[in-house]
Amino acid sequence: MTDADGYPEGSNPARWLALYVCLGAVFMCLLDVSIVNVALPSMQEGLKATSSDLQWVLSGYAVTFGLVLVPAGRLGDAYSRRTMFLIGITGFVIASVACGLAWSPLAIVVFRLLQGIFAGLLTPQVNGIIQQLFRGPERGRAFGYFGAIAGVSTAAGPLAGGGLIALFGTEHGWRTVFFVNLPIGLVAIPFAARLLTRAGVTSSRGTGRRPQLDPVGSLLFCVGIVSLLLPLVEQREWSGALRYPLYAVAVLFLALFVLWERRVESRGKAPVLDLRLFSLRSFSFGSVTGLLYFGAFTSIFFVLTVYLQMGQGYSAWQAGLTVTAFAAATIPASRLSGSKGPDHPIAFLVTGSLLFAAGLLLTILAVQIESGSHVGWWIAVPLVVAGFGNGLVLPANQTRVVSQVPVEQASSAGAAYQVFQRTGTALGIAVVGSVFFGQLASSRGDFSQAFEYGVSVSAGLGILTAVLAGAEAWSGRLAGSRTG
Repeated sequence: MTDADGYPEGSNPARWLALYVCLGAVFMCLLDVSIVNVALPSMQEGLKATSSDLQWVLSGYAVTFGLVLVPAGRLGDAYSRRTMFLIGITGFVIASVACGLAWSPLAIVVFRLLQGIFAGLLTPQVNGIIQQLFRGPERGRAFGYFGAIAGVSTAAGPLAGGGLIALFGTEHGWRTVFFVNLPIGLVAIPFAARLLTRAGVTSSRGTGRRPQLDPVGSLLFCVGIVSLLLPLVEQREWSGALRYPLYAVAVLFLALFVLWERRVESRGKAPVLDLRLFSLRSFSFGSVTGLLYFGAFTSIFFVLTVYLQMGQGYSAWQAGLTVTAFAAATIPASRLSGSKGPDHPIAFLVTGSLLFAAGLLLTILAVQIESGSHVGWWIAVPLVVAGFGNGLVLPANQTRVVSQVPVEQASSAGAAYQVFQRTGTALGIAVVGSVFFGQLASSRGDFSQAFEYGVSVSAGLGILTAVLAGAEAWSGRLAGSRTG
């Protein structure tokens, strides 16, 4: 069989070029989760923003990002992943420029909400595109690159933000944190439009029938996810009287979502999320694994940034340099996991999670040995171990989650998995942040002790990830022996 350009199926060289452009867009979206952290002080000064405004700059992006993932994945599967991707990246770049031009706290909050919406529209299409364009070992390799981007972008945010502020000054440096997306987008958009077409990414279904959508299911899901994520990201700002009722609303609407989706499916129509995906062992276990691991992996950057900048007086640039050790080690491990992980996913997950946890526990030892001005160098060494473990985990789990998913549902499945990731991120930062600041208060400002408590929680989540992956392997062997 050949594709539209006459290449044998699976050999079109445009596939890899299209993937690299897509990964550049994903890098932008994930970088914006962490790059803004170090820009908040200068943003507050430049816009006369309150602490509540700054919290919304951070949390608003996370909430709207997670809000649209599943409906966006469904749109990509039903209509065209290429179209949804191009709308997402174009809107994201425009919203980024608007953030950089913001004239008031309200303006930047609104534009950050829009940024999150377009990021959520864009990222699930990449999962579907990888599923559509690659098979066998190539798919594992592609997801290896995807995992490397996920790990490096989150870790590189503090370094990139700190460098831009150091270069352009504190008064206007925060604006460049957003403007940096413009040149990337100007290159990526025209290349994506051409290469995705050449690679064969047009309509994912290829039929002339009008796709069925599920607006009621989308609404129920969106209300449920907002009610879940909002109190998590506002953990330190809101009292329990505000948070707990929203958790109840989340449970109610997500339960209604499940019931509604089953009703839609029973009538032979297309649900916004096919709940039968959760009957796939690889998808269900992988999604929960992703939730736990992202709670561990993303929360560590929050603790490191606060400890180094507030506790040790590091500049944003210096703190970012320390974290670079983690990102640098993630890259080669991701390539290894992408090529070998699909054959032994559980082994890579368990090994990577334990290495990640061991590296974090060694940072505690480093702080106990040296808690002075050189602590960053001592922390950087065990961060290499943690980063290598991170690189083993991300591609292996990403590949495993979608390994049994039909291609026509790839964007929806990838979106659902990313909802678990975003929820894990919000949950991890909420829990680890509460432990960190609680210990900081009880120890009367001992940042080293607060660091040790916070990192211990992140390491514990990493160990739980390994335990869950091991439990999946054990249950799978048990089920296999019963079948046999």
